[in-house]
Amino acid sequence: MAERPKPLNGLRHLALAVYPFEECIRFYTEILGMEVLRKASDNLIYLSCGNDNLSLSRAYEPQENHNQSLDHFGFIVDSKEELQAWFVFLKAKGVPLLDTPHDHSDGARSFHCTDPAGNVVQPIYHPAISGQRLR
Repeated sequence: MAERPKPLNGLRHLALAVYPFEECIRFYTEILGMEVLRKASDNLIYLSCGNDNLSLSRAYEPQENHNQSLDHFGFIVDSKEELQAWFVFLKAKGVPLLDTPHDHSDGARSFHCTDPAGNVVQPIYHPAISGQRLR
């Protein structure tokens, strides 16, 4: 029987098919501040915010969310104050906000918004992982 290898080193890549493609690129680069790593084609782009890699591929029509089980994904911030600053900034930019910053029972604090494709994005401060840096 095969033994499990050493533990995984994090979830640092997410691939999304998005519609509208160009609006999503603008959201993740101009609003969230991600950098373009590589434009593989007119239909595929790779973005990064340092430790993570987000792949956006062009969907040609709005996605039927009932065919997938992705509820949301999060971006880590380093403090509760930074989380509040993101909330104020996204609100000022007219990003659809689903709730306000709120505390979790484990000491985390977060809120939720949507990207132009309707994906739910969760900026989150989490004491167990906020502030971590890759070596």
